[in-house]
Amino acid sequence: MAAWIVFVPLLPLLAALLIGGLHFFQIIDGEADEKSTARIGLTAISLSVLISLAILAGDLSGQLADSYHVGNWLDSGKLTIAFKLQTGGFNLWLATLFALLLLIVMRFSVNYLHREAGFHRFFFILNLFAAAMLLLVLSGNALFTFVGWEVAGVCSYWLIAYAYNRPVAAHNATRAFVTNRVGDGGFMLGIALALIWLENCDWQAINGGVADLARGDATLLALSFALAAFAKSAQVPFTPWLARAMEGPTPSSAVFYGGVMIHAGVFLIIQLQPLFSQAPLAMWVLAMVGGLTAIYGYWVGLSQTDIKSSQLFATSAQLGLMFLECGLGFWTLAAWHLCAHAVVRCYLLLTAPSILHATHGRPTKPVPSALANCRWAFMASLQRGWLEPAMDLVLVKPILQLARDMRAIDDRIIDPALGVPAPAIKAISSLAQWEERKMGANLDSEEDSFAQGSGLAGKLAQWTAALLSWFEYHFILRGIGSDSIHLGRRLGRTANRFEQLLLSPRYLALFVLITLMVALGYQ
Repeated sequence: MAAWIVFVPLLPLLAALLIGGLHFFQIIDGEADEKSTARIGLTAISLSVLISLAILAGDLSGQLADSYHVGNWLDSGKLTIAFKLQTGGFNLWLATLFALLLLIVMRFSVNYLHREAGFHRFFFILNLFAAAMLLLVLSGNALFTFVGWEVAGVCSYWLIAYAYNRPVAAHNATRAFVTNRVGDGGFMLGIALALIWLENCDWQAINGGVADLARGDATLLALSFALAAFAKSAQVPFTPWLARAMEGPTPSSAVFYGGVMIHAGVFLIIQLQPLFSQAPLAMWVLAMVGGLTAIYGYWVGLSQTDIKSSQLFATSAQLGLMFLECGLGFWTLAAWHLCAHAVVRCYLLLTAPSILHATHGRPTKPVPSALANCRWAFMASLQRGWLEPAMDLVLVKPILQLARDMRAIDDRIIDPALGVPAPAIKAISSLAQWEERKMGANLDSEEDSFAQGSGLAGKLAQWTAALLSWFEYHFILRGIGSDSIHLGRRLGRTANRFEQLLLSPRYLALFVLITLMVALGYQ
């Protein structure tokens, strides 16, 4: 029976490929083929639910092992990366719950998206997302969890930009996608550190081998995965991307940001409980970030005027509480909180239009008078704490300026020194030739050239001779003249500009970050 766990993520993947292929070749298209698309998607996810329920029953009866080994993806020397799926424990429970929620949302979408121009595209993406999330939850290996993590993120991007002809939807999708890539960097760093220090990236091996790691190594490994979890679950300072994600259709909002994907970060932390238990600093960071997010989500949610924004900030607050529970060591409470919140929030987002209809004309519950009379707090809440502009100022603009600096170095120094892509007859092949051309010499013609070289050694000799000739002419034959004074002044101004550049906040922050990472690595 354990072997059937492979079909839980595989069936939605096959359904997505089938729907996408048939729609690409226009075998199914338009309103007339909506039933065919819906039947393929619903059949696949229904079978996944039945298989997961059967395996869950086998696990409860004690007849199954905790994991099923499908095969080795990579086997090189001491390094072995296995592809195995969990057939027990919290992973299986959560996979069953997510499969049920995906089935409900998919059935809801059949009527909700009827006659929509992107009906078949939506079901292709939703089935692909179902496969990715089920792989993410069931994978026993960090590498394949990361595959599901990334595919789910791409599906999120596609569905936020579902109305891709609207500039706002495309812009919000891009912002959300780029923000999540920051967390992906942390995930990749965690996998790399696990392979370097533990020579394995199985979740069981990471949790079991953390006791042999130094305190600094365990902390750095835990913080890497914590960064990925913070970005995926929209914790401070990554919370603003969740508000932009509401551009997608209601069913996608319910399943992505209410029921399933938004909880992936909390799931990752719970799965790494032994690792975080060995890193007190990482536990403290979890508690602090979770507490700040809970307060931020509650505070900003008080001033929201549309139901989806209110729901998403409530979601952010609840996720913050889950991280706080993990940071305080209440792992079982966090797991139950995750499951209960996934069900409730998915239901609330699916029924958002009905809730608006049922509560039409009813006044909202007033906030406490002490908070209601605080005008600055209301203004800050209305502006969502200016968190997104602050992150742009602290992170985005320095990175853009750093990129401009690197581009300037390439254009002014690297390209002239090493040669820029150009036709061979016009190419500047060395710094010496560049200087000679500025002086008016014509070394390309054979009659005026005093040295010609072939091959690497010959060219090096030729360039060296040209450079020495230039130096001798300007600084020895002519003595200390205007050229050397002018060059000295230019070097002085360049050194001053370089010193001011290094003292700018973006480079100081970069140096501090590198120093901290090196210090943690030595510990």
